[in-house]
Amino acid sequence: MIGRFLFVYIVYGLVAHENAQIHSGTTSQTVEKIRADGFPAETHSVTTSDGYILAMHRIPHGRGAVDSDVKRPVVFLMHGLMGASNQYIMLGANNSFAYNLADEGFDVWMGNARGNSYSRKHITLDPDHNTQRLQFFDFTFEEIGMHDLPAMIDYALNYTESSQLHYIGHSQGGTVFLVLTSLTPQYNSKIASAHLLAGVGYQAYFPNEMLSELAVDVDSIYALATAMGIVELYPDLFLSQSRTNGYRMSDYCTGDLEQRHMCDLFGIRQILRSSSSAAQEFTPSGASLKQVAHYGQNIRDKLFRRYHFGSESNQVQYGLAEPPPYNLSLISCKVTMHYSMNDTLLYEKDVLTMVEDMPNAIARRVARESFDHSDYVTALDAKELVTDFIINDIKNTLIDGAPGSASKTFLNTYLSLCSLIMIFISSTKVFCF
Repeated sequence: MIGRFLFVYIVYGLVAHENAQIHSGTTSQTVEKIRADGFPAETHSVTTSDGYILAMHRIPHGRGAVDSDVKRPVVFLMHGLMGASNQYIMLGANNSFAYNLADEGFDVWMGNARGNSYSRKHITLDPDHNTQRLQFFDFTFEEIGMHDLPAMIDYALNYTESSQLHYIGHSQGGTVFLVLTSLTPQYNSKIASAHLLAGVGYQAYFPNEMLSELAVDVDSIYALATAMGIVELYPDLFLSQSRTNGYRMSDYCTGDLEQRHMCDLFGIRQILRSSSSAAQEFTPSGASLKQVAHYGQNIRDKLFRRYHFGSESNQVQYGLAEPPPYNLSLISCKVTMHYSMNDTLLYEKDVLTMVEDMPNAIARRVARESFDHSDYVTALDAKELVTDFIINDIKNTLIDGAPGSASKTFLNTYLSLCSLIMIFISSTKVFCF
């Protein structure tokens, strides 16, 4: 069954690419939606150190803010595999993650990784050119962590004249955060707090049997696909038929066995199980096939480590025959790992082991037992189960220059003085309010 699925996947991808007219996503669509939902919206562009041009979306404040010029704490949101910034605004004005944060007084920035429909640009490489596209899509999640994240984080901090921000990453958005802060530890000082929503890292207990079986042959699959010119996971890989025949993504993912497995591979069927109408219209946003291959290697090897190029190439790249693991003990910033028991892409034991290895991390289990990998951004009860907790947590985490930090420092000092007075002048009644 797996072999037939792989054959169909590769051949279908080749045919879809030959017939597809792929265009970079228009960020104006996301901006228009944000404004239609009653919020201010901006688009920003940042170029990475290796030449990729990324789009960022910003919601500087909430609805009806009278003090729109006031400096607010910065929150940066990063999407998952095959996702984009718009995954955080899918649930409407009252339930979407980004909108809830903006209404609570935060300056919200949403990133887009290289290769997705909003960041399908480069200063010299054309992603649609027959040969240049091979180089354009020659990246894994490590390049996103090492080039895209620092470029976007630094841009947001510089633009807002802030020293730190709060980071929220879903799925691969958690992976790339672990990559950045372990390989470039100095970035820990720029993170006031991090909330990783089903953040994928360790894979020792990966729970999906079908994908585990598929991962055994990941290197040969990737080699065959690239030999046939397939390096991009573009929306048309899933949607070329639906555009012709007029059915939705949800129809595709309930089709034949190969189609269902393809949707499982990217967690799309979990998204479509959501009761929200917005999630039913979900469209994948594109990625590199090598991103998936990197995950496949880690699933196969039951590790969280850098990309395996082969023994000889590893010696050149790393000075080692085997790729080194990501050292999570170097992640010193405050991290909360959110996880759920119904997640078919992340197992509880792996989350708890990651938390043990990070010096300032905690694990938080989502209360609903049926909560799955994609519910963080698609479930209507995510606000109650996840978002409200995060908002309260980051409100209680001080950032230099953030509103309220001075008053809280004063309160702590005042209470400390009261305690000293109570100790040393026990005969005097001192009331502290």
